Amino acid sequence: MRAVVIHEHGDLEVLRLEDRPAPACPADHVLVDVRAVGLNHLDTWVRRGVPGHEFPLPMIPGCDFAGVVSKVGDAVRGVSVGDRVLAAPGLSCGRCGSCAAGDDHLCRHYGILGETTDGGCAEQAALPAVNAIPIPENLGFEQAAAFPLTFLTAWHMLVARCGIRAGDDVLVHAAGSGVGSAAVQIAKLHHARVIATAGSDAKLEQARSLGADEVINYVTDPAWARTVRGLTGRRGVDIVFEHVGEATIADSIRVLAKGGRVVTCGATSGPKLETNLQLVFFKSLSILGSTMGSRGELLHLVDLVAKGLLTPVVDRVLPLSEIRAAHDAMGRREQFGKIVLVP
Repeated sequence: MRAVVIHEHGDLEVLRLEDRPAPACPADHVLVDVRAVGLNHLDTWVRRGVPGHEFPLPMIPGCDFAGVVSKVGDAVRGVSVGDRVLAAPGLSCGRCGSCAAGDDHLCRHYGILGETTDGGCAEQAALPAVNAIPIPENLGFEQAAAFPLTFLTAWHMLVARCGIRAGDDVLVHAAGSGVGSAAVQIAKLHHARVIATAGSDAKLEQARSLGADEVINYVTDPAWARTVRGLTGRRGVDIVFEHVGEATIADSIRVLAKGGRVVTCGATSGPKLETNLQLVFFKSLSILGSTMGSRGELLHLVDLVAKGLLTPVVDRVLPLSEIRAAHDAMGRREQFGKIVLVP
């Protein structure tokens, strides 16, 4: 089969399309003929490497993918050849207390497809049968590959970590990203008021189409924090949805209302955090971290997408052979929503 393989960390040239043997299908796994793969920032980190973290190279990246089951292991029940499925990206042991409690994302052995083990940037991929989720009939492969990781991440951040409530003021950074476009929709689903930031007016108009009430171009308005305070009558926002990191986190904390919470799932601009602790305790602020979410939450999201209450946002669809162009476009922040690749 043809597959994208990363043998060493580096720039775009380390993404190599090559022939690989078809993956094995253990007794508790299924083999999927891949029809679409969603690109995530995680893929760029796997490609570039993360200081202090060791990836098991060589690696086939791609945590979000969808396709048709072509083989099932001998121990698999409930999944059949010919089923249309999407991959739940999180891997857990299934035996520990966290897994038994439904908090599989807190499993000490937790990993992600395309980061811990081979993923879906290939013509075929193997995954545990419990990770094969039926695709709703009204959803195409490209859409099915465009939402699991980002919508699961955004849902867990806003709902599980922040306890979003109707009437909350929510600031969503980088609303043009996959996770940002998901956050706008999830916040509106919970009847919050959304203030969205992005780096172009075109992306801000798209954020409005998803439900954003107020928009800020952080390029033309570098004093965005002052604008946020003005939009809230100087009260501040209840929630800041963070994934930018060093470039925004300090002001994100400053624009919180009393009792507000900032939740972060990433740091694309750098991991350093500097803040005034007096501000944190005098205003009873919460600084929350979040990674992924539970498989139960993902199943709920699949149902919401099937009902049309949430919509995967696909920016463009490219052939898998253009994987380098896809990574380059993501690095330049050209897309609104997700870039999807098709083998």
